[in-house]
Amino acid sequence: MKTYSNNFNDELRSRLSIVDVIGKRVPLSKRGKDFWGCCPFHNEKTPSFKVSEERGNYYCFGCGEKGDVISFTMKTNNMQYLDALRELAQMAGVKMPEYKSKDEATVAREKSYHDIVSGAAKIYAQKLWTPDGEFALSYIRGRGFTDDDIKKYEIGFAPNGNIIANKFSAEKTENLVATGLVRVGEMGRGNYDFFRNKLMFPIHNDKGVIVAFSGRSLDGSEPKYINTGETGLFKKRATVFGLNFARNDIYKANRSIVVEGQIDAIKMQLSGFGETVAPLGTALSEEHVMILNKLNRNITFCFDGDKAGIKAAARAAGIAMAQLRPESDIRFAFCPAKGDPDTVLSGPGGVPAMRKIIDDAIPLEQFLWKTTNDNFVVSTPAGQTQAEKFFMAEAEKIQDFTLQNSFKKFFKDMKFKEWKFNKVADAAPVPTVNEIENQTLSSIATAHPELIEKHAEFFVKFNIDIGAGSPRPGAEAAPLQASEAEKFIVGLKLKYYLMSLQNEKRELVRTLSDEGIGRISEIDAEIQKVSENIQKISEA
Repeated sequence: MKTYSNNFNDELRSRLSIVDVIGKRVPLSKRGKDFWGCCPFHNEKTPSFKVSEERGNYYCFGCGEKGDVISFTMKTNNMQYLDALRELAQMAGVKMPEYKSKDEATVAREKSYHDIVSGAAKIYAQKLWTPDGEFALSYIRGRGFTDDDIKKYEIGFAPNGNIIANKFSAEKTENLVATGLVRVGEMGRGNYDFFRNKLMFPIHNDKGVIVAFSGRSLDGSEPKYINTGETGLFKKRATVFGLNFARNDIYKANRSIVVEGQIDAIKMQLSGFGETVAPLGTALSEEHVMILNKLNRNITFCFDGDKAGIKAAARAAGIAMAQLRPESDIRFAFCPAKGDPDTVLSGPGGVPAMRKIIDDAIPLEQFLWKTTNDNFVVSTPAGQTQAEKFFMAEAEKIQDFTLQNSFKKFFKDMKFKEWKFNKVADAAPVPTVNEIENQTLSSIATAHPELIEKHAEFFVKFNIDIGAGSPRPGAEAAPLQASEAEKFIVGLKLKYYLMSLQNEKRELVRTLSDEGIGRISEIDAEIQKVSENIQKISEA
């Protein structure tokens, strides 16, 4: 019997939010954990069309229409099956594969993969309770795992030797290698096990089926964790560790928590944070966030407090921005320096300390503001300019323009509130250009627009309107020469810089403090310097 592979269909369903796809055709509003709208398949005024992100399907209580993201695309666009897949593939940014029917050999090969992986999981689990696994069992118990916990998560031990290669010697070598558990030795030396002397954590797909393993070293060797390589069963970028256990808790808690490591995820789940998951490897991927967003758009990232953790958080923020929606609540929490969730939970503070870390998580926009300030020298105008460009570029990743504008407004509000450069500008009134100066500038803008562009930052800073290059009534008929125009603008800049210094000095005198006294001395020296420059220009 010939069948078609569902792998690509499953990839589309995991990448695409059914709420986003249907929401482009049907206005939807959230009620509880589901979304509702008026059915596109029959006329109605009262919404009876339910879309479930959790189940990835829709159902109309009025006409009985139901299906998933693929059937919706087919029906609403009057498309054939493959045409709908092509449209969804383009939407998801993936390449449409050539569909070929599975022959009996392919079906048998895939069954062999699953038999080998599931059989290996049982062998590893059994080995943990034998003398070979005594050290590994002692280690995992020492990390606070009870025997029931160990059995629940099917934790096992891969001993030295070739236990898997020997156990499945009757299987075809190419099938063993394809699972990532066995490799072929050089010079005809036979097959050998990839995992040796490792504490083994099974990795499940979203259906709860074991598809790969993560092995932890027990002798202090690096890397600390190694995972099964990419296989036909396992795609690291599209697999979230612990999701098979966390799924129901994510619905109940109305959020997911993302930590860095597998043991951290398990310890969090066992300590009352059942909604916790982890990426596989060090890098969070777009696919990981897509999968979690399909379950719930509220995500708290909880990273280690070291530099690597902060870097990982910044990467997560960038990924989350592109998938942000008005109903999203993305937050960031950090463990103490040189700490992780496992050490916090095992420490004197225990669960309450961990809960406080999660409860104190800051929203995405605040984390992005903090990252911006940490990465740029915002005490200088140049640094502020770089910081603003960075924040705005991140904000423009947001697809919802209303939400994007809210982030940009947040940045503008924060920069005027917190940056020293702007605090001074707020405290002191900005000087205004008089009419004669404005007319002269308008004339310069007409005759020498390149000078206006050159000194644009000055005009923006002092809100100087030069009429977009058109001279105002009464402006000079004969424009200044370029050199004279340049001297006029430079003199004007010095004049208004001097006025701003004097305004700042008056404000500091009014609110005299120890810090202010030191700044006043600096301003006096700067005023003297600027005054001398103005005198030189006037005499030139």
